[in-house]
Amino acid sequence: MKILSLKRLAALSLALLASMAWSADKIFPYQYHVKDLANGLRVIVVPTDFPNIVSLQIPVQTGSRNEVEPGKSGFAHFFEHMMFRGTENYTTEEYGDILKNIGADQNAYTTDDHTNYHIQFSKEDLETVLKLEADRFQNLKYSEEDFKTEARAVLGEYNKNYANPSRKLIERQRDVAFKKHTYKHTTMGFIEDIEDMPNEFAYSRTFFERYYRPEYTAIILVGDVEPNEVFRLVEKYWSGWKRGSYKVDIPVEPEPSGPVYEHVAWDTPTLAWVTVGFHGPASNETDPGMPAMDLISNLSFSQSSPLYQKLVIKEQKAQAVFSFFPDRKDPYLLTLAALVKDQKDAWYVRDEIQKELARLRTELVSAKRLNDMRDNLRYGFANAMVDSDAIASAFASYVSRNRDPETLNRIYALYSQVTPELLRDVANRYFRDQRMVTVTLAHGDLPETNDKLGSVDRWVESAQQEAPELETVLMQNQSPIVNFRLLFNAGAASDPADKPGLANLTASMITGGGSQSMKYEEIQEAMFPMATGFSSQVDKEMTVFIGQSHVDNLNAYYDIIRDQLLAPAWSEDDFTRVKTNLINGIKVALRGNNDEELGKETLYERIYAGHPYGRLNAGHISSVEKLTLEDVKAFYKKRYTRANLVLGMAGGFSDEFLGRVKRDMGRLPEGSGQGKIKLPQPKPFEGLHVDIVKKDTRATGISMGFPIEVNRAHEDFTALWLIRSYFGEHRSSNSYLYQRIRRERGMNYGDYAYIEYFPGGMFSFHPNPNLARQQQIFQIWIRPVPPDQAHFALRIAKYELDKLVRDGISKEDFEATRNYLTKFVNVLTRSQDRQLGYALDSRYYGTPEFTKHIREGLKKLTVEKVNRVLRKHLQSDDLCVAIITKDAEGLRDKILSGEPSPIVYQAPKPELAEEDKLIERYPFKVKPENLKIHDVEKVFK
Repeated sequence: MKILSLKRLAALSLALLASMAWSADKIFPYQYHVKDLANGLRVIVVPTDFPNIVSLQIPVQTGSRNEVEPGKSGFAHFFEHMMFRGTENYTTEEYGDILKNIGADQNAYTTDDHTNYHIQFSKEDLETVLKLEADRFQNLKYSEEDFKTEARAVLGEYNKNYANPSRKLIERQRDVAFKKHTYKHTTMGFIEDIEDMPNEFAYSRTFFERYYRPEYTAIILVGDVEPNEVFRLVEKYWSGWKRGSYKVDIPVEPEPSGPVYEHVAWDTPTLAWVTVGFHGPASNETDPGMPAMDLISNLSFSQSSPLYQKLVIKEQKAQAVFSFFPDRKDPYLLTLAALVKDQKDAWYVRDEIQKELARLRTELVSAKRLNDMRDNLRYGFANAMVDSDAIASAFASYVSRNRDPETLNRIYALYSQVTPELLRDVANRYFRDQRMVTVTLAHGDLPETNDKLGSVDRWVESAQQEAPELETVLMQNQSPIVNFRLLFNAGAASDPADKPGLANLTASMITGGGSQSMKYEEIQEAMFPMATGFSSQVDKEMTVFIGQSHVDNLNAYYDIIRDQLLAPAWSEDDFTRVKTNLINGIKVALRGNNDEELGKETLYERIYAGHPYGRLNAGHISSVEKLTLEDVKAFYKKRYTRANLVLGMAGGFSDEFLGRVKRDMGRLPEGSGQGKIKLPQPKPFEGLHVDIVKKDTRATGISMGFPIEVNRAHEDFTALWLIRSYFGEHRSSNSYLYQRIRRERGMNYGDYAYIEYFPGGMFSFHPNPNLARQQQIFQIWIRPVPPDQAHFALRIAKYELDKLVRDGISKEDFEATRNYLTKFVNVLTRSQDRQLGYALDSRYYGTPEFTKHIREGLKKLTVEKVNRVLRKHLQSDDLCVAIITKDAEGLRDKILSGEPSPIVYQAPKPELAEEDKLIERYPFKVKPENLKIHDVEKVFK
């Protein structure tokens, strides 16, 4: 005999949750048989395949809720005790001896709404058990002395239970929360009523006669039974039980007028308790409000929830965080509780709980996470039905409501109606300050505060307040994919002069490190089932953070990347790992493994020497090695501001989600509107300048170029873009250089030209967006050729460039290239993410949408205009060249000598002989002082 413990209540609550997971089928998989006796007693039989064992459950529809008379609380629980006191036919000892002899296991528990008597026994003892139980329900007998003795035992149980601080806390919470309803007292009752109970012998008989009647009772038998035999025996032993006539009038609780705060001072040492409760909905078969609350309980406050992980696992502020959302016939309290390790953190923990409640009011739970939780609960319920007693116990808690076996299935069906929108609506209905009851318990004083209540409403108002002004590029549509590009107008050109590489290291720490809420390995694990990631791209003038999520995972994914961006962990372990990776990226990935990119980046450093563009985006090895975590934090604080941010989003995001992102980004410091950085012109140079990087490599890669004044905002951009495409479209076999060098002569893999920065060309077919720059260069990229053809390759590249500038392009080539680009521009913006990236670039340059801008520009072009632009911006007299080769000295000597550089083919090419004779002697004059050799180990050192 025992009052229903918190552990038991929690188990039943979880069973209820589990039983209501989503499925098209009924949740209760067993066939049941029902019979009503003439006296109103309902009998329900559930045969199972578990042999020999039978479980009998007898729920009576009376609990502490029925204790409506002042001074008479605690009697429902009291009769759970008294029902074991014997009858006119069997003494307490005789009753116990019979049960012991048949090996039966029996007990009882009391809740707010019902009392349940349960017994598990062997099937051959079915008649014995039904006869015994019928006798005590109809013929209970106890003396006044027995009554007083048991009343003292109940007081002892109260004293035992309420030596536990959580018991006392719940008692005070309910007392201050309810004004009229009988939920004001616990199942134990008010202490003054328990102490007076020995004087209420006469009333005890009245209480029993009112509620222990067949019309309030159900008999449930589950197990190895035959229904007709059960019905026969129940009729035999229970049909003489007289129906009653009493109807209880439960007082209606008025609308709450909170918030309410209560503190319980505990005399002995204990961890502090913080509870935040709310007047919630009743549980019934038509309103999905309570199913929504049960799902909220698991989604937001279970051990798998972000709040639990934060407070218990990561920050270790709390020893436990849990929810208690029991289903009750009338509106009841929904409680969030935390056991706080250090009571100085009590108000912080309370605030975190209230923030989570505010989040439930302002944000949508992802549909996938909601469905996953329903599946989890469904299978949890199914896995719990391991024997007849487990089936009977779950079934009885629903039958106790209105004695209808279909109650379980009807309530379960409500869970299919719960949507993310309904969860939010229910949270807004109930998680409000007016309905809030906050109770704390501690030994000693909690920290001083003027705000012991806290406020969910304030957190909601803060979340819903108008988002700060942000620059945005938004492409809202119906796509199930949402793309993020968060662009900061701060890149490598913003690095302090003595700290090149800092912008890149800072961005890498954000995407490659943990946040204050998750370690990096936890982030990787969480993102794996979402099939997503979070990356950064750093260029001279901008840093962009790139992410993507399916809408089903949107909130969970965004929570992760938001915290990475706004609340980095700045872990020393992360810093060491990220910095080491960046240094290895320069040493190994660039210098060691990518001759082509090495040459292009060497060219850029040569052209922009002494200029803000004049350092590798990743920095130089020695400078990166000196960078500290404090340097990173300082750069982050100064450059990652609202003034520098452009928020880019595309896909099927809601206005509410957008508002949330804007408000979150509003947490960044305002900063000052710096706009585009002011850049000097690159230092002028005359003639040919050659930098040869000496490296042990099989082939020779060549990059050459010079600064141009044209960028995407320039009036000549479209014309020059067309010239570039004709001359050397990246990875295109139709371009002029490709035809002349690769196809006709077979010297290498490809030859291309550019008027915009294009890193990663070895692996990419199309340029990445968000590499926008105020200043660009014209560049020719000769992919590696055999070393003995390197001198010839230099000459043919200059020869073809000179011919282009001298002769221009033909009308036929102009028309063909324009037609190609008119369609090809769609390829560049083929995906939602690329469209977003190009839209951000258009905003940077102040130009219309890229494809429209290009198409309209192409329409206006003529071959005459294109050739004028060509001669205006392109030349080959002043040219920088970067070469990666093994025999640096040998190539140097050939270049400086000006000697012929004949080419030898594997097969004769007589059609090229005359031209090759011209090219092998074509002027490529370099002054000795303008040619330098660099050991690869010193490049970017």
